[in-house]
Amino acid sequence: MDTTTPPLPPPRVEPPRPSDLGISTGAKKRPTRKWSLLAVAVLMVLVGALVGAVAVARAGDRVSVLALSRDVPAGHRITDQDLVSASFAEDPQLTPVLAADRAQVVGQRAAVDLRRGGLLTRSELSRGGGLGDDRQLVGVDLKRGQVPRDALLAGDKVLAVFLPVEGAAPDSGKSSSSSSEESIEATVVSVGPVDASGSVTVNLAVAQTDGTQLAVKAAAKQVALVREPRG
Repeated sequence: MDTTTPPLPPPRVEPPRPSDLGISTGAKKRPTRKWSLLAVAVLMVLVGALVGAVAVARAGDRVSVLALSRDVPAGHRITDQDLVSASFAEDPQLTPVLAADRAQVVGQRAAVDLRRGGLLTRSELSRGGGLGDDRQLVGVDLKRGQVPRDALLAGDKVLAVFLPVEGAAPDSGKSSSSSSEESIEATVVSVGPVDASGSVTVNLAVAQTDGTQLAVKAAAKQVALVREPRG
């Protein structure tokens, strides 16, 4: 009796191993992040260099101006020894007097108290209302109501009006012709800052014949100022 040989099973095919896979021919992804960081770094370097160049250029725009070598009280004549030259970076917000104008400044009066080390400006110089050789300087402390508030400037013409003693009855026997004796013409030399109580000190230039009388009235707090019309 014939016997039939059973068929052999098909050979088992193993899947390809990773090492047997074909090499991809696609394009590799570029490292764009590194390039963007490099571009930012280069841009920052360029901006920094530009800012530095502008700063150096601006620092070179310097001029010689006048500064104070020592304190100069208001009303005093400015001498050559009071001034020094200083290098100043130009600023449109500040207008100090140029060192080239030194000869014009010497001999002028200080309209305000000048402090050592400060730059000198035109507004700190007297505008023709200074003392002069025949004038006396009197400081008057004034309370609220005795002086126009924020209205006085160096060079202003004022009347120093004498006030009666507090509590004293007015003298009705005086004629109107004597009113000129109750006031003195003066010129404002400088105006100090207002203190916490509202008082302010005003330096006045007066004639030599009026200085003593004004000083006595000022010490007694019997002075009020009236500003004359300007111009």
